Amino acid sequence: MKKIMVLIMMTGMSFAFIPATSFAANTTTALATTSEATSANALILRLSAINEMDINELTSKEKKGLRNEVRSIKQQLSDIGGGVYISAGVLILILILLIILL
Repeated sequence: MKKIMVLIMMTGMSFAFIPATSFAANTTTALATTSEATSANALILRLSAINEMDINELTSKEKKGLRNEVRSIKQQLSDIGGGVYISAGVLILILILLIILL
């Protein structure tokens, strides 16, 4: 009986955390991702052009400028990419719940 109550509570909690989807949000996201994809491709092309450069011929100021540009491009790419990060605590919690339920 106790196990059934726990399962019912967990099921109820899982329904509470399921996000509701909206079609309007999906269309704007699709438009944003295409523009983000084109800008990301341009940034990646610039990074590959910088990597192909012969750095030995550059002055120290030019090298420093390129390093700063590479750092800013990498930061922009990480901002565009987003990604889902799961903390260690949440991962442990999920594993414990799976072990208990299975």
